[in-house]
Amino acid sequence: MTNQSNASAPVLDDIPAEFRSETSSRLRAHEHIVATLVFDLDAQLHFVSGLVLLTNQRLLSREPDGQWREWSFQSGLKLQLHDHAGVGHLEWVTPQERLAIWRFTLAHNLHAIKLVDQFQIYLDSHLTGLPPVLPEGHRCPSCKAPLEPDQDECPICTKVIHTPPSTWTLFRLWRFAKPYQGQLLAGLILTLLGTAASLVPPYLTMPLMDEVLIPFQNGQHIDPMLVTKYMVGLFGAALLAWSLSWAKTYILALVSERIGADLRTTTYDHLLRMSLEYFGGKRTGDLMSRIGSESDRICVFLSLHLLDFASDILMLIMTAVILVSINPMLALVTLVPLPFIVWMIRSVRFRLQTGFEKIDRVWSEVTSVLADTIPGVRVVKAFAQEDRESARFKTANQHNLAVNDKINKIWSLFAPSISLMTELGLLVVWGFGIWLVSKSEITVGVLMAFIAYISRFYGRLDSMSRIVSVTEKSASAAKRIFDILDHVSSVPEPTQPVKLDHVKGRIELSEVSFRYGNREVNKGISLSIEPGEMIGLVGHSGSGKSTLVNLICRFYDVSEGSIKVDGVDVRSFPVADYRRHIGLVLQEPFLFFGTIAENIAYGKPHATRAEIITAARAAHAHEFILRLPQGYDSMVGERGQGLSGGERQRISIARALLIDPRILILDEATSSVDSETEKEIQNALENLVQGRTTIAIAHRLSTLHRANRLVVMDRGQIVEVGTHDDLMAAQGAYYNLYQAQARNMDTDMDDEKGEQ
Repeated sequence: MTNQSNASAPVLDDIPAEFRSETSSRLRAHEHIVATLVFDLDAQLHFVSGLVLLTNQRLLSREPDGQWREWSFQSGLKLQLHDHAGVGHLEWVTPQERLAIWRFTLAHNLHAIKLVDQFQIYLDSHLTGLPPVLPEGHRCPSCKAPLEPDQDECPICTKVIHTPPSTWTLFRLWRFAKPYQGQLLAGLILTLLGTAASLVPPYLTMPLMDEVLIPFQNGQHIDPMLVTKYMVGLFGAALLAWSLSWAKTYILALVSERIGADLRTTTYDHLLRMSLEYFGGKRTGDLMSRIGSESDRICVFLSLHLLDFASDILMLIMTAVILVSINPMLALVTLVPLPFIVWMIRSVRFRLQTGFEKIDRVWSEVTSVLADTIPGVRVVKAFAQEDRESARFKTANQHNLAVNDKINKIWSLFAPSISLMTELGLLVVWGFGIWLVSKSEITVGVLMAFIAYISRFYGRLDSMSRIVSVTEKSASAAKRIFDILDHVSSVPEPTQPVKLDHVKGRIELSEVSFRYGNREVNKGISLSIEPGEMIGLVGHSGSGKSTLVNLICRFYDVSEGSIKVDGVDVRSFPVADYRRHIGLVLQEPFLFFGTIAENIAYGKPHATRAEIITAARAAHAHEFILRLPQGYDSMVGERGQGLSGGERQRISIARALLIDPRILILDEATSSVDSETEKEIQNALENLVQGRTTIAIAHRLSTLHRANRLVVMDRGQIVEVGTHDDLMAAQGAYYNLYQAQARNMDTDMDDEKGEQ
């Protein structure tokens, strides 16, 4: 058995500091802590501080009043975990009674799941006398690291954020470059020819020095024809190098822009096909930064820096060949600084990798503040929080500045050091070259040509060392983009899709369960809805109503069970084709920046103006639209800020009417408007639900008078199904909801009379 000190130490870290000494003093010999749960709510849901401990021998609790309780393992004991409306409940029960109940906020739910899981393992061990065995499913199959109960991926094997990007990631861009391989080949050939042309002038300086200038210093006459020949050669080489450089720069710039555009388009298309679950864990500013600035950085790298790098490589190879052909000994001396330069590049490269990846993440924090604040500027101003948001942006900006300063310290030392090495190398060549001239082993012209080539050689080395920074930045950008492209949607397209031509609207839910993270939101739901039937979903907030309609829309896929439409599992339909038959009217309608007509026709972009007006009339929106300055061509501000809540809702109803869906989802469509506007929306909904299978969630139970059946949900399960009269007669959960809502309405009316 594991000794106490080894087993308990990691778990003790999860215990609040104020309880650690008490906890340690209560442990027996050979007893160690297996799991812990901090509970922070009492029966009245007031915040308290308490602790539940599971050891290898018993269960203990430290109550908020300081009292300790304990129970030994015995047959019949159970730990039952529930969560409802943001509150978790852990019940300690026997077949006859409940021994204890602990309540906590769902931030502690993961620890509660682990405690229940570990309790069953150690209870079984106590009853059977066998040592406790951790199930294989709780360990990573690769590295064997322990996994939490809700973890599908190992955090060690799937290090995304903290793993520095590899330069090899850039080679994955070939899939976007492949369609332009012909242009890339042409650019490479032009680069090769341009580099060769740029190497001609230094070669012509040798005869110019040895045959013209030095003889003239010794008293000989200058041959004008010879000078003219060399000058024409120098001019022609310069003109050819310029024209080739212009052509290859233009071609490769066009190609890189198209690669960048394809990269952005592909990433955005992939992003739109992600499930809602993916967006729930991402910040808008971060995603905008990846698609925008990161793809731009890659585009600049491909159009400028990669081109320079290719030119540098060709220049080095060609220069080395020429140098060796002129004088092998002198060429060997030029390589003296090269090992030091290579060593410096290798030593600083890893720091740059991690640093630039961190810079990207920190910069996304800055853009995320902007993405949060600008759309919500009305709330910022309403609560006079301008100074707070300014301070938040300043903090993010200062963090970005600090990270950049750290990298700049490394880079500011690295670049001048490379320049110093190249200057020292040039000095060595000068010294050795003068010695060779003094020995009459080379001419002055050869030395001058050699110096010209060496200057270019070291200049290219210096340029290549500087490209390390740009390459690592681009690799970091590519990694962040491929993190999106590599992510597989949790709502995948079917491998063998079923064709969807016509939908009647029969919906069957069979033992449907769904978990969101470590929370079980829906459990064991079975329900059949006939074509054209209207179902009202009612229940307390957090009872799982909205999650259920999200599953029907296939924004998420069920964890267990199945949802069938017209007898076919919805996972067999192509996602887009299936959703075209669903109309969705939300509590908070979202309108895009554009005209009224464009927003109504969003689901049917090619709709005629007559169809748009017909839908608007049915949605009781035509009259107020005509009162706008430009009617249907009036511009809607971002998120529809220029319209009232009721007007936005009627436009969203018109949008749903236009696509003529067979299945209609109404999610609290009238909960956030006044009574007069509600009547207008109800009249619009009367037209919308005609002949359609409708599932309506409503906070006001009175709005569901047209429903054929009411489905009452509680804690993620269906507890009652029936008509309003049947459920009232049963005096169950629906009856209690209705009575509570009626009492609230009476109280509100009394308050209004008292104010009058």
